Formats: sequence, structure tokens, C-alpha cells
Amino acid sequence: MTAGGRRARIAVGVAALGAVLALAGCGANDAKGYGDAPVKGKQGEDSPATVYNMPDGFGNLATKCVGSGNRAYVTTNSGGPSNIQIVKDPQCPG
Repeated sequence: MTAGGRRARIAVGVAALGAVLALAGCGANDAKGYGDAPVKGKQGEDSPATVYNMPDGFGNLATKCVGSGNRAYVTTNSGGPSNIQIVKDPQCPG
């Protein structure tokens, strides 16, 4: 392997390590065990979501109406970031 190839592999490794460390900081839990971001002044809509528990090893699913006529679907994943989808839902208040 050439020196340039080695340098390129090291650069990719360092970049990947930096990305992993950056994402690891995003999943930190608070004292209650929640990974939610703080909300200044506890403002905002705070109604409960409907949660569907999946078997161990699979992300749980939470859903609720958000905004005006939208529904959010959020999955949990203990090993990485959650997945979020927001879709129009005629059953949600507009």
C-alpha cells in the first residue's frame, strides 16, 4: 500500500470516528432516562403519544398529532438515532 493510500484510509477512519462521537452525544439521557431535548420555559404542546411496544431488539413506535393536521411517527433505537416521519392526517385537528 502506498503512503497516499494509507493517509486516505486514516482520514476516512478519523472522519468516521468523529461522526460516531458526534452522534453519541445526541443520544444522551437525562436523569429520568429520557433523551428529549430541553424546551425553554417548558412551552409547547405536551400531550401524551400513543406508544406501540415492539419485541426486544426492535424500535418502539410512538405517534401523535402535531402541528396543524399532521401526525408524527417516531421510532426508538437504543443503538442509534430514531426515525421520524411527519405526514398529513385528516383525523388530526387542523
